[in-house]
Amino acid sequence: MNASSLTLTKKTHSCVRLERDGQSLVIDPGGFTEDDAAVGADAILVTHEHPDHFDESRLRAALESNPAARVWTLRSVAEQVAAAFPGRVHTVGHGDTFTAAGLEVQVHGELHAVIHPDIPRVTNIGFLVDGSVFHPGDALTVPDHPVDTLMLPVMAPWNKISEVIDYVREVKPRRAIDVHDALLTDLARPIYDRQIGALGGADHGRLAPGDATRL
Repeated sequence: MNASSLTLTKKTHSCVRLERDGQSLVIDPGGFTEDDAAVGADAILVTHEHPDHFDESRLRAALESNPAARVWTLRSVAEQVAAAFPGRVHTVGHGDTFTAAGLEVQVHGELHAVIHPDIPRVTNIGFLVDGSVFHPGDALTVPDHPVDTLMLPVMAPWNKISEVIDYVREVKPRRAIDVHDALLTDLARPIYDRQIGALGGADHGRLAPGDATRL
């Protein structure tokens, strides 16, 4: 593992930017996040096709801003953008590994969490970056690898707080940082902070959009 530390910058909702040695990797620049969330990135990873995680205009802006930028995602997303950017959009699935923006990435997971039994489940993959940071997308996937920093989908139509707490317990990260939080009001945040922090068994924190921390 590279000796220099990763810098994590939180964007709105489920989008995060990871940077090291002048290269940057962005995960899930969807429709709830900033218009320029992925602009200038060397690599973009997309977990699934739902619009709060995948926004075609934001992805196109990133690829046009940096001709060397590449995308790694699952088939349902790749099919929508690959033709416009030949050779720059890579389809991956559970068990795959690759290097993006100088960082090693492992792919874990196959399906989106159940929203309702009557709603078909779409595919969903999570990304373990640099052997330490795991972003599960919209699923409670437990990778078969130790996780230092878990990007925790804290509030979604498909989860409840007991499941979020149990997910932290099962993954056993050193710390959990909230993502998928655009639906969580400021009024409710202290409740989630207190309960996840007290019961999850890991250091739990959150970052405001634009805030950064060294990992």
